[in-house]
Amino acid sequence: MLWFFLWIMWFVLLFRVIMDIFRDDDLGGWGKAGWTVFVCVLPFLGVFVYLIARGRSMGQRDMRQMKEQEDAFRDYVREASADTPAAATPTRTDELVKLAGLHDHGDITDAEYEQAKAKVLA
Repeated sequence: MLWFFLWIMWFVLLFRVIMDIFRDDDLGGWGKAGWTVFVCVLPFLGVFVYLIARGRSMGQRDMRQMKEQEDAFRDYVREASADTPAAATPTRTDELVKLAGLHDHGDITDAEYEQAKAKVLA
């Protein structure tokens, strides 16, 4: 069971290194080809040399990619929520909450509040 687990872990590491090679924008085409050949022809040596030479930047690339994905998701949510008609036109409930806030702060009198509330509910 231990050998099976180590074998699976080895393949996860191998594929992670190969994915990182192709994801790296700093490497040119020849650099990517060289690392890929090195990792495929001599897998154990290639993976260990890659981890020693470029292991630190693997984590930095992961963090940068996660941040870019999070920013893209946040931008998408902002755009999608701004495009909905519900966000553009306030509902009766929104108007009543706004009126109650104005009344509570003393910005409008009781008579003005009742008149505006009747207008909203009509």
